[in-house]
Amino acid sequence: MSKKFAVLVRERQAEALRMALGLVLLDDAVDVYVLDRKLADDAEIGLHLATLREFEFRIYTNDPANDGMECLPTDEIARRLPGYDHTLAY
Repeated sequence: MSKKFAVLVRERQAEALRMALGLVLLDDAVDVYVLDRKLADDAEIGLHLATLREFEFRIYTNDPANDGMECLPTDEIARRLPGYDHTLAY
């Protein structure tokens, strides 16, 4: 039976995105939430983000400065989190 994971991205952005990519190997549902800041503009994060999109991960943010992600208010994100089996915060 597959599980649902939420990966919360804050300070350790590259590590969080790398962890989300690793979870795809388990064939579980993984959603990524970029919280409270814009993702850094560097090669490693760009590569991870491109790979996440290639695997059709759902990527959400509460910061409208993050282009190409579905923007949700913080309270909506908070309502969604109890629906996950595991939440990984970075």
